[in-house]
Amino acid sequence: MQNISTFGERIRHLREEKQLPIRKVAAFADIDPSTLSKIERSERYANESLIDKLAQLFQIEKQELLNVLSIRIFQIS
Repeated sequence: MQNISTFGERIRHLREEKQLPIRKVAAFADIDPSTLSKIERSERYANESLIDKLAQLFQIEKQELLNVLSIRIFQIS
């Protein structure tokens, strides 16, 4: 089993598990693919609206998606 320790790693893992290209996930979430790439690399952080969209896309509860969130992500307003 893969060790997933960041929100970005979780998103990448789910995206690859469902065999979704980054551009399709970004289009669903209404963001630029480069933004999603930065989120996956933990260079940018997701807001609550984006987290909701990703949970919907991956068909998981928001809390399940948030389980790997670090303190830094919770501090985003």
